[in-house]
Amino acid sequence: MIRVNLLPNKKQNRKTDFFNFSFGGKGGGSSESSSDGPSQAWLGVVLGVVLVEVLVLLLVYKTKGDQLAKAKNKNLEHTTTISTIQGNIAQHEKIKADLKELREREDAIQKLQAARTGPTATLLELSKIVSHNRGPTVDRDKLEQLRRDNPTAVPNANWDTRRLWLTTYSEKERAVKVGGLARDGEDVSEFLKRLSLSDYFYDVRLLPATKEIDSVTKLELVKFEFSAKVRY
Repeated sequence: MIRVNLLPNKKQNRKTDFFNFSFGGKGGGSSESSSDGPSQAWLGVVLGVVLVEVLVLLLVYKTKGDQLAKAKNKNLEHTTTISTIQGNIAQHEKIKADLKELREREDAIQKLQAARTGPTATLLELSKIVSHNRGPTVDRDKLEQLRRDNPTAVPNANWDTRRLWLTTYSEKERAVKVGGLARDGEDVSEFLKRLSLSDYFYDVRLLPATKEIDSVTKLELVKFEFSAKVRY
């Protein structure tokens, strides 16, 4: 009877395994030692790239940080400016009210000053108009231009101022009314001509005149009255 052994031979397998292990071990060691060099080179390249990226990121971070700091400083300056402007605007109405009050005070002072000195100046101007070798206060260039354009409108230097005299004078709110006596109508006309040229008087209007006999001299005189406005 023939027997067939189908079980593996342990000894033979062990020898084969040992042989394979020994042969494979020698071959495996040679492959590992040959691949260490390229792996280390690639590792260095990767580390270098990572280092460069880190440096670039740090540089970018510092640049952006500086830009952010500058932007914050600008923002702070603008905020301060806006706060200052808002504060000024908040006081604008109060400042306007104060200025208005100051202007009103100045106007009141000027009116009081004018009211104190104005009537005196007006009376002095009337005195000049009816004085010999004198005349109204008028701009010299204006008078010369008037002499060229209309010689009859210029005061008569030969007029005898003694032919007219003033008897009444009243003023209210810079409106005056003056009355007087004259020898004839030409004297009244000369007086009104000078009065109209004066820088102190304007809107001069002659009121209805009458004739009367002077009780002392028995001469016929013209009693006149005029109204005008004064500036001072």
